[in-house]
Amino acid sequence: MLELPNATTVEGNKIRWGRIGNGPPLVAIHGTPFSSQVWRRIVPHFSSLRTVYYFDLAGYGLSEMREGQDVSLAVQNRILAALFAEWGLDRPDVLAHDFGGATALRGYYLQGLRYASLTIFDAVALAPWGSPFVQHVRKHEAAFAGMPGYMHRALLRAYLQTAAHNPMSEEALSIYCTPWLGPVGQPAFYRQIAQMDQRFTDEIEGKYDRMDCPVSVLWGLNDEWIPYDKGRALAALISDGEVTPIANSGHLVQEDCPEAIVTAVLTRLLGR
Repeated sequence: MLELPNATTVEGNKIRWGRIGNGPPLVAIHGTPFSSQVWRRIVPHFSSLRTVYYFDLAGYGLSEMREGQDVSLAVQNRILAALFAEWGLDRPDVLAHDFGGATALRGYYLQGLRYASLTIFDAVALAPWGSPFVQHVRKHEAAFAGMPGYMHRALLRAYLQTAAHNPMSEEALSIYCTPWLGPVGQPAFYRQIAQMDQRFTDEIEGKYDRMDCPVSVLWGLNDEWIPYDKGRALAALISDGEVTPIANSGHLVQEDCPEAIVTAVLTRLLGR
C-alpha cells in the first residue's frame, strides 16, 4: 500500500498525498471511483528515476469527504495546480487515468500547467461519457446514498468489477471499496457520481491540440466504460502518435495489465 502521510488544504478541501523516490518529479493522478492506491504496484518501479508524487482527489480515498462538497471535475484541476505550487513543480512528468486524465487535460488547457511528458490512458476526455448507471444515480442520489449498507456494498463491488476485464482479487476489491463504506464514505460515493457532468470536458474538448510535450496515449482494448475508439480519437488530437492498445485489459488497466503502464512510462523516461 502507498502511504499518504501529508495533507494540504486547497479551497477548503484537505488533500492527502505522498511521495517516493529520487530525481526529477513525476505526478500520478488517479480516476473515479478509485484512489491513489491504483498506483501501488506501478509507481515504485519509477522511484530510482523520479520523485513520484501521488494524491487522492478531493472527495476520494483518504482526502476529505463531507456533505455539500464540490468534488466535480471543475475543482480537481484547480487543486492540481495548487499542489504543483505546493510541491514547487515545473514541468513534471505526468501519469493520468480516467478522471485523472480529464484533470491533467483541464490543468493544461485551462490552468496553463505544463508537463515534461504525459502518459494518459482510458481517460474521460471526449463526449459522450457517463453510463446509464451514472445517469440514474444523478437523478436519485439521495435514494442511493441512504440505502442499507449491505445493499450498497454489493452494488459497489459489482460496479467496481465492471471496470476490469479480468476478475479482481479480493485484496483489490477491498482496497477500492473501503473508502466508500460507512456513514461518510457511502454518501461520498454517490456524491461524486452525482457531480459527473460532461460539460467539464465539453469545456476543453474544442481546445484540444498537439501538446507541447511528448504524449503517450494507452487504452484497454476491452474497456467497457470508455471504448477504445475514444483513445484513438484522443491520440489523434493531442499527440503525434497513435493510441497504444492494451490487450486483455478493460478500463482499470492498473489491475488488468500494470506492466503495460510501467513499460510505457519507463520507455518514455529512459528514451528521453
